[in-house]
Amino acid sequence: MTKRCFWCGDDPEYVAYHDTEWGIPVRDDRHLFELLCLEGQQAGLSWIVVLRKRAYYRKVFKHFEIEPVSRIKDKTLEHLLEDKGVIRNRLKLFSIRSNAHAALAIQKEFGSLESYFWQFVDNHPIDGGGRSASDIPAKTELSDALSKDLKKRGFKFIGSTICYAFLQAGGFINDHVGECFRYSEQKEVNDKNC
Repeated sequence: MTKRCFWCGDDPEYVAYHDTEWGIPVRDDRHLFELLCLEGQQAGLSWIVVLRKRAYYRKVFKHFEIEPVSRIKDKTLEHLLEDKGVIRNRLKLFSIRSNAHAALAIQKEFGSLESYFWQFVDNHPIDGGGRSASDIPAKTELSDALSKDLKKRGFKFIGSTICYAFLQAGGFINDHVGECFRYSEQKEVNDKNC
């Protein structure tokens, strides 16, 4: 039987996400922006709730293309508050647009979101060491530093716990548990690309 990280259980959508996306280093600005925004939508909820709504979020938020998202009108966001396809929280929905404005400023300063985010890990994924589930933290000094810097730059819904989940999902940290088949696979890829 294939062993996986404890959190994905046996839901087929969750398992597919775990096996093919979670923890793989993301270098594309659009994808990084999407991941950060969706992690913010998750605040206080289970990731599976957001995962099941992800396709609809992509549709209504212009596939998370940063420039078009930055131009979304208040009226459009207000209309989304009535839409069951998204998490109907005013602050969360409006944060996606404000995060687009902040992301554009980062792109202007650093050339890309990729350059900005990957500098926090010296451009190479951190090996979580194949920890057990009980040893994986909810936040770290790294996620504290990222959260603090993002807040200073105007991002919303990016507390330290959200930032740590972003770092895990985006492959900045290989935090698959040691018994998970993806831990050793991803470690080998990361080491090879060092």
